[in-house]
Amino acid sequence: MTAPSPDPSPPPTAATAVRLDLPGGKAVTHRDVAANGARFHVAELGDGPLVLLLHGFPQFWWTWRHQMVALAEAGYRAVAMDLRGVGGSDRTPRGYDPANLALDITGVVRSLGEPDAALVGHDLGGYLAWTAAVMRPKLVRRLVVSSMPHPRRWRSAMLSDFGQTRASSHIWGFQRPFVPERQLVADDGALVGQLIRDWSGPRLQEDLTDEDIAVYRRAMCIPSTAHCSIEPYRWMMRSMARPDGLQFNRRMKRPVRVPTLHLHGSLDPVMRTRSAAGSGQYVEAPYRWRLFDGLGHFPHEEDPVAFSTELVNWLKDPEPDR
Repeated sequence: MTAPSPDPSPPPTAATAVRLDLPGGKAVTHRDVAANGARFHVAELGDGPLVLLLHGFPQFWWTWRHQMVALAEAGYRAVAMDLRGVGGSDRTPRGYDPANLALDITGVVRSLGEPDAALVGHDLGGYLAWTAAVMRPKLVRRLVVSSMPHPRRWRSAMLSDFGQTRASSHIWGFQRPFVPERQLVADDGALVGQLIRDWSGPRLQEDLTDEDIAVYRRAMCIPSTAHCSIEPYRWMMRSMARPDGLQFNRRMKRPVRVPTLHLHGSLDPVMRTRSAAGSGQYVEAPYRWRLFDGLGHFPHEEDPVAFSTELVNWLKDPEPDR
């Protein structure tokens, strides 16, 4: 008679998978704030003007661990939030369109007791940062976007550039029901690690440890996270011909009127450089484009020193149009 197999390990919880310290054991302040009808987890370090950091897919606040230290040391209040449905934030049944997600972000700024913030967004977080700067410009002091074009530029590239459509094949795959969620959590989130490695440049592929990958895999396996994390991409594609999507696209015609720093990796296989370049046409304010040679889709993790230096120097520059 064979012995019964052990019970499978329980799924991770936000408390264990998300509320982490920074590398080296440096402690951050974890707390929950209410905004736009939901609860959001934030990690905070430092004092000074607020810099709100917005993660992309398939990550959560921890992706900004290096920049939080650099910003705090430079005299800023660095706050990294988990977007709706991810990490330690609420997983609501709806509300994943970019206009509502942008209101989450500006609501968090107000809940933190600040008059405005410099928004720093990567990937989906960058898409939402562009949106927030258009919808609530008085709450956005400066804008920094990495690895994501302006939403109107993104839409145009997805519809007219076969190379970008092919590079974004994962987004098309997200349109299937049920299957993408199951793929993301299969084998304890193995696909998350594969995507991060595939989308990275050679530097991160060499330096990223199995434990780094395991952090992201555990966070994706928190119940309902996989579904919520891809819902924004379903809206972005399915709404293109619907009235709500057309209305959003018209709304984004309004120019960005805050100083903007646009960062991109030259080897990004997900968002082509030609798709991101040209976003400055939607900015009626100082705009600076910076291409990181040899980096992929995650420049803030692939070369955190170069990224953080560029970020801090630009935030401190009183004349960012130079």
